[in-house]
Amino acid sequence: MTLYLDTPSAAQQAEALVGRHFRLADHYEVGREKIREFAQAVQDDHPAHWSEDAAAALGYDGLVAPLTFPAIVWLQMQRTLFETELTGYDISQVLHTEQQVRVHRPIVAGDDLVSECSFESFRQFGAMDILVMRSLLRDGAGRPLQTAHSTVVAQTGVELVGDLAATVAGVVQPPATRGDTGRPGAARMAECAEGPAEVAETSDRPGRIRFEDLRVGDRLPEHRVALSRGGLVNYAGVSGDTNPIHFSDEIARAVGLPDVISHGLLTMGFGAGYLTRWLGDPGAVVDYGVRFAGFAPVPADRNSTIEFGGRVKELDPVERTATVLVTATCGDRKLFGRASARVRLA
Repeated sequence: MTLYLDTPSAAQQAEALVGRHFRLADHYEVGREKIREFAQAVQDDHPAHWSEDAAAALGYDGLVAPLTFPAIVWLQMQRTLFETELTGYDISQVLHTEQQVRVHRPIVAGDDLVSECSFESFRQFGAMDILVMRSLLRDGAGRPLQTAHSTVVAQTGVELVGDLAATVAGVVQPPATRGDTGRPGAARMAECAEGPAEVAETSDRPGRIRFEDLRVGDRLPEHRVALSRGGLVNYAGVSGDTNPIHFSDEIARAVGLPDVISHGLLTMGFGAGYLTRWLGDPGAVVDYGVRFAGFAPVPADRNSTIEFGGRVKELDPVERTATVLVTATCGDRKLFGRASARVRLA
């Protein structure tokens, strides 16, 4: 079997999505053990993710989900869209290039997550198709939790031939016919007449860092994360990101990568934990955005190390917030082209 990706139908499908709106038909129930699993996958040891007593001491009603926990739902929505609306693309050719998150209220155990999204734009740049979508997560009562803007790039003009094409198909989707959302466990979507509303309000929880103790230019303590192939597989299982470039040497090389690479949302999750560890409260991040500039290769026989750093760029005395620039490097590779967070201070 030969799978051709550079077909008019792929771009036409993407163009036809602009201005359309979808909602996952079912909600996602946030369980405390899933919070712990996700915290372990992103190596976030903040006590509020693990101990209900620690979460209660900060004023939460249950375990607090790590900032990028909604990746589970974002990826479910994305996977369903590629299975049903964007069938001209191959998931192994799709890369996350930018993610922005605005926190309206921290997510805690027991929340029901209702997800809706709107396709904002589509454009082509050479052999790359660039898609931008906006997602809104609400709780079961309709209150906003997070707004996210996601940019993904689908590479076209690539041909996967024979056994390799079959391997990709077997790894990234069930053996059922693509687009079959009637199979057991498949996510279902409903198209909506209107997109998710814009939400202005943001989380009002302050961290434990005092505004008066910071100056523009102050640097955050550096932090290192060791990442193994096992860690990649664990994150793939917990998050649902089954793109084989994150665990298959054969497929990674076939699409032009030097090795298996880390998930972009995983490195973003490491960065979120870096910020909340410094702030002392997982709910103190107001906005967090990352533009991915590079990837962290993870060899089969040893760990890779990602180094995080941060610097205070701006201070707002009225809102008592700080804008922090975050850096992430793996060896001589710069992983974040631009990463910043607005955080609330005590």
